[in-house]
Amino acid sequence: MAVINGKDIHKLIVACDAGMGSSVMLASQLRKELKKFPVEVSHTPVASIPADADVVVTHTELAARARQAAPGIPVVPFEVFLGDPAVKRLVTIIKEGGDLDV
Repeated sequence: MAVINGKDIHKLIVACDAGMGSSVMLASQLRKELKKFPVEVSHTPVASIPADADVVVTHTELAARARQAAPGIPVVPFEVFLGDPAVKRLVTIIKEGGDLDV
């Protein structure tokens, strides 16, 4: 299990199978929610996660692949693309600080 402090997250990646569709919507939503914070939000296929990412957000079905593609980078798995509690918790920790166990 990895621990990351919300204040240390500056590059957040939304990873999915092809890097399109629902992940684009989620990345756009996260950009809006975090626009006042020094966090770059991008979306990418799970096989192309950049090595300089601070945290990866991906569907639970892709979490193992994301961990394999980006060893050492914390992965936050979620069940639903919009309104998932895991994503809401991540946003809160980025905004307010605190640690995230993933």
